[in-house]
Amino acid sequence: MDTTKETWELRLYVAGKTAKSLTALSNLKKYCEEHLQGQYQIEVIDLLVNPQLAEGDQILAIPTLVRKVPEPIRKIIGDLSNEEKVLVGLNIRPLSK
Repeated sequence: MDTTKETWELRLYVAGKTAKSLTALSNLKKYCEEHLQGQYQIEVIDLLVNPQLAEGDQILAIPTLVRKVPEPIRKIIGDLSNEEKVLVGLNIRPLSK
């Protein structure tokens, strides 16, 4: 196994199962499967259930995606429907097809 590749730790903050939250999660999973296959972890945090967790990552809007690892921490707000913007925002280099 190649240990030089680190696992990307991604947190998606949502508030309930809204259309925007579900879209953001499905877009995120799609991009991760395409570009980070087997090298990512997605944690979904529902702020209706755990509102106190918003403070730690300074969440001001939802849905918000936070890349914890690799550092530096990066955030993207919205439903993640613009793939290019998400890849650039997370600093993922698209795999050449």
